[in-house]
Amino acid sequence: MTERFNRYKFLFGAGGTGGHLFPAIAVAEKIKELKPEAEILFLGNANKIEGKAVEQNGFDFKPITISGIHRGEILRNLAFPLKLLIGMTQSLAVSMKFKPRVVIGSGAYVSAPVVWAGAVMGAKVILLEQNSYPGITNRLLDKKADVIFTAFEESKKYFRFPEKVRTVGNPVRVNLKLTDKAEAKSKLGIDENRKTVLIIGGSLGARSINEAVKNNIEKFKNAEFTLLWQTGKSYYDEYKSLESENVKSIDFIDDVALYFSAADLVLARAGASTIAELAQLGLPAVLVPSPNVAANHQYKNAKELADKGAAILLSDDEISDKIYETVSGLIGDEEELTKLKTNIKEFAGENAAEKIAKYAIELAEKF
Repeated sequence: MTERFNRYKFLFGAGGTGGHLFPAIAVAEKIKELKPEAEILFLGNANKIEGKAVEQNGFDFKPITISGIHRGEILRNLAFPLKLLIGMTQSLAVSMKFKPRVVIGSGAYVSAPVVWAGAVMGAKVILLEQNSYPGITNRLLDKKADVIFTAFEESKKYFRFPEKVRTVGNPVRVNLKLTDKAEAKSKLGIDENRKTVLIIGGSLGARSINEAVKNNIEKFKNAEFTLLWQTGKSYYDEYKSLESENVKSIDFIDDVALYFSAADLVLARAGASTIAELAQLGLPAVLVPSPNVAANHQYKNAKELADKGAAILLSDDEISDKIYETVSGLIGDEEELTKLKTNIKEFAGENAAEKIAKYAIELAEKF
């Protein structure tokens, strides 16, 4: 029996972190919505977030052997060339069998062998760049790309082929929507009549943010607002004893929309996906860039928003001294909160996932 021909075959190389993975999933969701017959396959590292999240979101996943370069750790990097070669070989084998028409790379190290393999097989190439300062993977792959979709206009100047760049915003998952605030607070078991500050340090948590809360815990316990504090799973046991009536600690947030709906103010790292979600929902935010990222890109992300009055920028080394005064001052300033809400919406990629998905479908149809 002859296998049915399908022109809508899309191969994704995405993962490593949620910031690289979830924009790709958002695009895949939109492709599937527009073309239900589309075949979509993700490649990635089985031991990273994509190893579970891709299939949880309803897409096929195949593992490949790949890891990034560990800055300052020479011994750990000795195996990198071999892993890259294995990952390229595995990706090529998958591409030869799957025969994608379009390959989509989201900028993480895992996308390099996947994009390379897809290009070798003649697939059209789309790159997704979430940060204002592009990562090295996308900068190395820009020659192979048919188009590069960015979240920030600032990104264009860092690519060798700026004519390929289209700024559309960062894709956000279709199920991320705010619900009634009072209802959300009720579901979380917190006082509906009190303002709520949500602190999130990413899925793994953030040591410096957690320590800043700990160092100011008595102030937070006596504050006139409720604190929802996501510590991260690896830190939860260390900090859960600091809970009180006004301070609620959470190890990991599965339903981020519920917590965002309850929040009147969010303090978070400045990863591109977090910023995209905050912008999409119009949530006032204090951004604390992680200093432990490539090329200090989180600071560049946050600085672009802060310069336009769309967020408050608080550096990692000053957070312990300023966290309480910053959030307590903001939470009671309705005029400033309204300004932040209005301005951050300017950074929302209006229908970014749909624009990228439609372009991917058009490329698939050009064969």
